[in-house]
Amino acid sequence: MFFVISKALWLAADPITLLMACALLGALIVRRAPRAGRVLMLIGAGALLVVGILPVGVLLLRSLEERFPGPRPDSAPPYGIIVLGGPINVGLSRAHGQTALEEGAARLTEAAVLARRFPAAKIVYTGGIAGPISANHSEAAEARNLLVALGVDASRIEIETRSRNTDENARFTAALVEPKPEQTWWLVTSAWHMPRSMGVFRKAGFMVRAFPVDYRSFGDVEDFLSDHGPSHRLRSFELAVHEWIGLAAYHLAGKIDAWFPAP
Repeated sequence: MFFVISKALWLAADPITLLMACALLGALIVRRAPRAGRVLMLIGAGALLVVGILPVGVLLLRSLEERFPGPRPDSAPPYGIIVLGGPINVGLSRAHGQTALEEGAARLTEAAVLARRFPAAKIVYTGGIAGPISANHSEAAEARNLLVALGVDASRIEIETRSRNTDENARFTAALVEPKPEQTWWLVTSAWHMPRSMGVFRKAGFMVRAFPVDYRSFGDVEDFLSDHGPSHRLRSFELAVHEWIGLAAYHLAGKIDAWFPAP
């Protein structure tokens, strides 16, 4: 039920869609209600212009990305490495017979690097069913094939194939590997997604450390100077709003113990 409600709420709260709808509604009613129409167009089109030109989204992402630094180079080897799904388009992968990577591909490439760096660590990929497909064609199954092709021993890889969101990633992975207090797991996901991910994996009983990847901000003045176009800035704004709403929703639903999980 939580999954259905969360997806429905996000469809209704997608910021880019709302701003576009606001501008369109204003244009439709401007003749009958000139004042209200102009206000709606100004809000919708003006906000889209601002977030498309200025690094609003990147700045909103920066505090998320800086919340959990990665492990020190001299950190003790992890017992296992958990990789959150999201960067694989399963439909395109099946259609063309090769792994189709999308946003967040660094989750997989860094997982392969960590697997070579820590040859004794278990590798768990959790990324479930994206639509009416069987577990044999889940994202996790595609990820395992790619990791094996990149040189990771298949016997080290476990996959969790049912999860559809971050909460299910944590709960279903815990049921799969049964984490123990003395086991330290490293969690690999996008840096902006790390606070919520750490919160749910802690809640599921993992002793977990963050290994953030897939950064979208520089963390300095370069965030204002970078030459990313409007589409990148709009996407960053959408990601940031989604993640901040997700943190609030997960806390209110009891999925995480803090509004903004911290190290």
